[in-house]
Amino acid sequence: MHRPEQLTTLVENRTVYSLEAFELNVFETHRMAHQVPLSMGHVVLTTMLRGKKVMHLQGRPAFEYLPGESVVVGENETMVIDFPEAAEERPTQCLAVAIPTDTIRQTVDLLNEEQPLAEATHPWHLDLLDHAHFQNTPELTGTLERLVQLSARDTGRVKDVLASFTIQEMLVRLMQTQARQLLFHNYTQHLTSHRFAAVVHYIKQHLTEQITVEKLSELACMSKATFFRIFKRELGITPVEYIIRERLAEAKRLLRQPLLTVADVCFRAGFNNTGYFQKIFKQYEGVTPGVYKKQCVS
Repeated sequence: MHRPEQLTTLVENRTVYSLEAFELNVFETHRMAHQVPLSMGHVVLTTMLRGKKVMHLQGRPAFEYLPGESVVVGENETMVIDFPEAAEERPTQCLAVAIPTDTIRQTVDLLNEEQPLAEATHPWHLDLLDHAHFQNTPELTGTLERLVQLSARDTGRVKDVLASFTIQEMLVRLMQTQARQLLFHNYTQHLTSHRFAAVVHYIKQHLTEQITVEKLSELACMSKATFFRIFKRELGITPVEYIIRERLAEAKRLLRQPLLTVADVCFRAGFNNTGYFQKIFKQYEGVTPGVYKKQCVS
């Protein structure tokens, strides 16, 4: 991050890294500002790194934009941005990856031809409206971190080749993230049109019971191997990992209830072994369930 004296402007100071496959921008704002327009001329994936913005996009209500979240903005769309809390000691920082239209089209066409989705009515596509604002997944975050590392390297042909592959991976991760948002949060709207929506519904309804891949593949009308492979390809995680994440989300909700012990939470969230629960919770959340519970109480 830059110090204020290093900046040419205190509002959306822009650092640009241009490659053949994409353009990466880092924006920093060091003072409060409102109604700041920004247009990139390409489809852009923006990701908040620190601070808070309020985004105004045409045809949508204004919304808060926080670290760990991303917004996809259309090619001819202008963002109008408020910085209600930006200050010299609390600057905002945002990453913006401008993606050429040809790169998006080639990636989507290749996926639809070589790796079509389970439902023909839901082909691979980049959603610029309904699911354009979302919480980043670890997989998408990891790909963005590699883009930043590539951009900061010395120039060279190998760098551009790697950048081309990495931007394609980022697009795949982005579409997988949007697919998760579609199914994991709005599954009830798609129960009759998407077989994985029925799978998600079953998992949520039977979270505290034993859930087998055999049962889930039966619901999806696929063989076990095909179901496992296509679920991961479309959504970026395996069915088993999705079940774990859903149980951990329920465990975090229960841990915030002061009268429940960690053991109570373990079994109520669908884990049948306290040692495994402790291990997997710390692996995903960075702290033990007991520490998480104390943090919530305090």
